[in-house]
This record gives sequence, C-alpha cells and structure tokens, in this order.
Amino acid sequence: MNKLQQAVAMLHEVDSEAGKRSSKSRIHPASRLFVCVLFILITVSFHKYNVMGLLSMWLYLFITGIWEEFSFWKGLKRIRYILLLIVLLGTANLFFDRNVIFCLGSMHITGGMISMATLLIKGMLTVYAAYFLLMETGIEGICAALRTFGVPKGGVTVILLIYRYLILLLKEVQRMSQAYQLRAPGQKGIHIRTWGSFVGLLLLRTMERAGDIYDSMLLRGYQGEYRQQEVLGGRISRGLSGIYAVAWTLVLLFLRVFPVFQMVGNLLG
Repeated sequence: MNKLQQAVAMLHEVDSEAGKRSSKSRIHPASRLFVCVLFILITVSFHKYNVMGLLSMWLYLFITGIWEEFSFWKGLKRIRYILLLIVLLGTANLFFDRNVIFCLGSMHITGGMISMATLLIKGMLTVYAAYFLLMETGIEGICAALRTFGVPKGGVTVILLIYRYLILLLKEVQRMSQAYQLRAPGQKGIHIRTWGSFVGLLLLRTMERAGDIYDSMLLRGYQGEYRQQEVLGGRISRGLSGIYAVAWTLVLLFLRVFPVFQMVGNLLG
C-alpha cells in the first residue's frame, strides 16, 4: 500500500471512528468546541520559558484520552508530520536565542533550547486537542457547533466540503499516479519535467469534479446552506453539556494560574 492509499484509508478510519463516538456522546459539540478553543488559547498564552506551567496542561488530554478511550500512540502516528513541522520550526530558536539561562554541570542551557521545548509542547498540546475534538464530534458536529456560535453558513459549508472531498482529491491523485506509472514502467515517482502538466491536469479534473458535485447538490435541493441533522436534544443533554463546559473552564483556568507540577515539585523538595 503506497502513501496515497494509506492517507485515504486513514481518513476513512478517522471518519468512521468519529461517527461512532459522536452518535453515542451526550455532550453537545458546541460545549466540546468551546472547551477545546479555550484550552488552545490558554496553552498558547504561556511564556516561552514556562515549561513547568505547560506540563500541567497535559491533564486535560490525559483525562479526555482515558475517558474517551483514545490511543495516544495511534494519534501520534496520525499527526506525526504536523509535529515534525513544529520541530523544524522550533530549531530556529537555537540560533536566535543564545542567552544562557542556567547550567547543568558543564552544559549551558540557552533560552533557545527552552523556547524550542516550549514550542514543541505547545504544538503537541494544541494538535492533540484538535485531533481529540475531531474524534469526539466528527466534522458534522464541529460544523454544527460553529453554526451555534454564529459562524456564517457559507464558511461552515466550505469547511465541511473541503474535509469531505479531500478524500476525492487524494483518490484523483492516486488514479493519475497509477496512469502515469502504467505509461512509464520502472520509473520511481513522477519525473520533475512532468510536474507542471500533472498539477495542471489535476486542477482541470478537480474543477470538472467540483462542477458535477455542485450540480448534484442543486438537484438535491441545496439552497446555500448544508442542512445538518439535530445533534442533541433534551434537558439531560443540555445539562450535561453545560456542566462539562463550566467544569473544564474552571479546571483550565486553575491550571493556568497555579502550575501543578511546579507546586508538587516544591512540596517534594
């Protein structure tokens, strides 16, 4: 199985798992989206040298992962390329911030090293939080939550269609790659001279497919807004959603003000 096939299979797997979880959940997606956005905002607000404060924010992910039975290792495999990009961006801090903060024996710890570690932790926390949100609610739930918060329907529809038809785009690339390999047997990959025509043909085929999809949507009664099903209802669901949002808001604010790991270290010391 090549990388394109693996990507398509992974998207199908994520979509299937998210659909099963969202159908069983009694927490409204709007509450989950609110908590996730609040968690990301609080996480990125930490100072670039505050590593101990950031470590306490892992509590949210650990509790969510255990409660929802998420696999951190499987999540790491799925988001590894994003984390690799964050690591590459963080290495620039090693060259721009060379001020020595403290020493460990003969080793000088610079501000660039600490800020790089902080950036990596922030990246892992925020990416994992977004991944957990997608796995908990699914793309339909996220779009429903965005409409609940008043996001314009056009923007929500664009987000939903981009996610939905990303698989079609990957399949189209896979189909074109297979056709190219049949015409150039024994050649590894696509020759650099054909990159331009390959991308141009992909654009034309994508525009043609987009026109067919839009015509199909019009035939099915599309009037400028994707009609989503009612996500949740009832007093119990609304009550649980409110408790979920308020409880996590208090916990996240507490973790922001009081660094738990640093406090525990001071008590043990």
